[in-house]
Amino acid sequence: MPLTLPPEKRLAVSIGPDFDAHSVWMGTFRSTSQSHLSRGEFGALVGVPRLLALFAAHGIRTTWCTPTHTLLTFPDQCAAIAAGGHEIAAHGVYHEPVAQLDPAEERRLMELQVKQHEQVLGRRPRGYRSPAWDITEHTLDLLEEFGFDWDSSLMGRDFEPYRPRVVTRIDPEDGNTFGPESRVLEIPVSWYLDDFPPLENLPRSVGMQSTDLILQRWTDQFTFAYERCPGGVFTLAVHPQTIARAHHFMMFEKFIEHVAQSPGVWFATLSAIADCWQDEEGR
Repeated sequence: MPLTLPPEKRLAVSIGPDFDAHSVWMGTFRSTSQSHLSRGEFGALVGVPRLLALFAAHGIRTTWCTPTHTLLTFPDQCAAIAAGGHEIAAHGVYHEPVAQLDPAEERRLMELQVKQHEQVLGRRPRGYRSPAWDITEHTLDLLEEFGFDWDSSLMGRDFEPYRPRVVTRIDPEDGNTFGPESRVLEIPVSWYLDDFPPLENLPRSVGMQSTDLILQRWTDQFTFAYERCPGGVFTLAVHPQTIARAHHFMMFEKFIEHVAQSPGVWFATLSAIADCWQDEEGR
C-alpha cells in the first residue's frame, strides 16, 4: 500500500545513520580491542560532524538509530544530532545480538533502552531498529507493549511499509504458519542498502569493496524505487565510522546529490514517513 506523501512528492527517502560507535564492536563482535574501539571513536568525532554538515547542506532530516551505550559515551555528538533537527531512534543498549537473547533479557534491555532515552534525551523513542537487524518471536509484542510506532529491522518488502508478522510455526513438510499482523509499522531495511558489510574492514567478512560498485548498486535500487514504486519509501542505512571515511564519503556525496536532483523526492525521518501510512482499518 502506498504512503500518503506530501503534495507533489513521489518517493520518501530515509538516509538513516546507525550511530553504533563503540557498541557494534562490543556487542556484535564481542571485542574490546582498542583498535576496534578507535574506529567507533572516529565515527563519533569525525563521522558525525561530516554527516551533519552534508545533511545541512541539502536540507535533509534523518533518523539516527542509536544504541544507548552511544548516548552515554558520546553525549555531545548526540546533542548535536538532536540540535540539527534529526530524530534519534532506539537501536538497543549495547548493540546486543537480539535473536540470541532469552525472553527475560530481551525485555530487560528493551525497558532499559527506553528508560535511558528518556533520561538522556528527555523523550521516549518512537521507533526501533534491532541492532542485529533480526528479531525474536517476542520482539514485536514488546515493541507494542512499550509504545513504539514503527520498527525498521525486517526485509519482507523492499520499498513499501507493511504490518509485520512472525512465523509462529515452522514445519518443513506441511508449511509454515504466521501469527497476526503487528500494530507496529515495519519500514523495511535491506543488507544491499547498508554500507557496513560491503565497505567496512570486518573480522568475519570480505568488506572493503569498490565504492564504484556500491554507488552503482545504490543508484540502481533508488532508480527502481523512484520509477516503479510511487508512494514508496527508500531506506538507506549508513554508519558514521564507515561512510565518513574519505573515499566512502566522496561516493556518498555523489549519491546524495543524485537523489536530491530527482523531482518529487522527500527526505524525511522514519517517524515522519510512518505518519504518512494509513492501512485499511485506518490505523
